[in-house]
Parts: sequence; C-alpha cells; structure tokens
Amino acid sequence: MRAVSYQRGNQRGYGVAVGDLIADSSATLGDRYDDLDAIVHAGAFAELYDAGATAETFAVDEVRLLPPIVGPRIFCIGVNYRSHREEMGRDASDHPTVFVRFPSSLVGHAEPLVRPHASDRFDYEGELAVVIGRPGRRIPREYALEHVAGYSCFNDGSIRDYQRHTSQFTAGKNFDRSGSFGPWLVTADEIDDPSALTLTTRLNGEVMQHSTTDLLIFDVPEIIAYLSEFTELRPGDIIATGTPGGVGVARDPAVFMRPGDTIEVEISDVGLLCNEIAQE
Repeated sequence: MRAVSYQRGNQRGYGVAVGDLIADSSATLGDRYDDLDAIVHAGAFAELYDAGATAETFAVDEVRLLPPIVGPRIFCIGVNYRSHREEMGRDASDHPTVFVRFPSSLVGHAEPLVRPHASDRFDYEGELAVVIGRPGRRIPREYALEHVAGYSCFNDGSIRDYQRHTSQFTAGKNFDRSGSFGPWLVTADEIDDPSALTLTTRLNGEVMQHSTTDLLIFDVPEIIAYLSEFTELRPGDIIATGTPGGVGVARDPAVFMRPGDTIEVEISDVGLLCNEIAQE
C-alpha cells in the first residue's frame, strides 16, 4: 500500500495512492486520526486501507503532495556506501555515522528544493528512507524489520561548504526546504527485503547515482539495532540510510544543483521523488 499525505486547496488530508488516483481515507478516519503520523503511531494501516477502498478518489495532480509524515526525529546515516566513502576520502568506521535533520528542512514530491542565498554548492544525495512503526530499545538485528512501518525515497540535499565548516554536518544538512521526502510511504509488507532495491538519482535526466541497497555498509537491520542502543526508537521516526557514490561535490569538475534544474530519486518498488530547484 502507498500511503500519502496531501493538501488539496486549504484542506490537508491523507489516503491511499492507487495508480494516478488518491483515495481520501481521511474523510472517513479524520475524526480518529488527524494525519498519517497518527496512523503510523496507531499501527492503523488496515483501517487506512479499508477506508480507502470505499473513499472518494481524485487525481494525484489535483493535490500538493506533502512529506508522508512529519517525523519528529530524522536520523541520517552518513558515508554508508563504500563508493561514497571512497569518493569523499573518508576512513572506514566500525560504527554508523549519525547526524540529524529537522522537519523544516524537508519538502514533498514536486515541491521546489530551495538553494539558499548563502551558497551555490547545493548537492544531491539520493537515499532509501525507513519509517519506524513499532517502538523499541536495544532491538536485536534479527527482529529489526518487525519495527518498520514502511519505506520511502529521500533526497538529503546538502550545502557542501556549510557541511564542512566544522567536523559536524548539522549546518549543511538543515537549510530550510533543502531536502525532500516522498512521494508516499510504501508499507513494509510490500518490501520483502530492503537490501534488494535499486536506487537511481538523475539530474536533468542524466544518471548521477546508481546502486543497489545490498551495497550499504550498515544495512537497515544493523542501523536500527545501533540507533536503538542509545535511544528508544518511536513510531514516526525517519531513518535516511545513506547515499551511494556519484555526488556532485566529488565529480571533476564538481556538479551542483542550480535554479531550474530537476532532480529525481527513484527506488525500485518504492517510487519516484522529483523536485525542481528554486533560488531562495
């Protein structure tokens, strides 16, 4: 099932994407669940599906797609493909590199990504995103996937010079509206193995990144096990699992996103996340 959050006129809602249509589950469930975040917290995907089966439908292009969930906590895993680690000249690590993003840094599918006035070094990073559906602390890796609500596409848009001002990534990863997340949340029952997906990033139609997720250094279960060691993972937490090689800053000459460009992140069995670039 592809669960979506959207805005139609002044009204926000949620539902199920079926082909080019959205079934408006929120018309039935809105009194019980305010948004898709609440559906995830309640584990109410069966209700979402059942409500969508009889709901009013409308075309996807009639709405503005929002990030599927707001996600109070967004954990990002850095340099998690060997191809990216090598192109960035970073040493191997025994543990995942973890940083965080703020919800204000993300937009949904077909919304503009914003290059800030502060820099013209605006880079793309296509990634697989994981959304937690069941809480857990010190989760063994063999049970980790039982805590996943679903998967989505993620663009960890990066302001490279700010990212390198210090050893900490926070500033370069959190400019407002610099990253994207969507277009929907594919529920975990649709993805048998998150290590069997193909990720492709295209800039203006040209392939810039192409990899399979089995090449993650730390795979999804290991990431979940590691994060849950230091904090209880909670429903609605988002994990961006890292980007493969091919980022713009590592190319010669470097390639950065410019106003008017189109960036796409496509993941097999998950979806296509597309954004144009706008200038702040």
